[in-house]
Amino acid sequence: MKTAFDQRIEDGRCKVGHFASPNGKPYGLFFLRGPCGRDLKILVSNGVDSGWEHVSVSLEGKHPPNWQEMCWVKEHFWQDDETVLQFHPQRSSYINIHPNCLHLWRQVAINHVLPPQVLV
Repeated sequence: MKTAFDQRIEDGRCKVGHFASPNGKPYGLFFLRGPCGRDLKILVSNGVDSGWEHVSVSLEGKHPPNWQEMCWVKEHFWQDDETVLQFHPQRSSYINIHPNCLHLWRQVAINHVLPPQVLV
């Protein structure tokens, strides 16, 4: 995960409430206009407690973020050379608190193994 976010990201940082965080920290709640012109709600955890960096992305309304928006989030919160995952666990493990929220994950200090490049 990036240790510092660019000014556009910092400008969207939530400064009050339960998920408020100070500027310069690699966690917190952000309200940002995404690449498709839609308002994204992004909750970021740097993995200090869990060992997993995690970002959840949602929109107002009944639609989840799209591929372009998720790529934009990955680009702004992680380094270019870091692999980030989106899991599809077994159905019995689903905890669907917000049905239109998508998640990105990266295990701290792990270089995730990828399939052969021709398949990615």
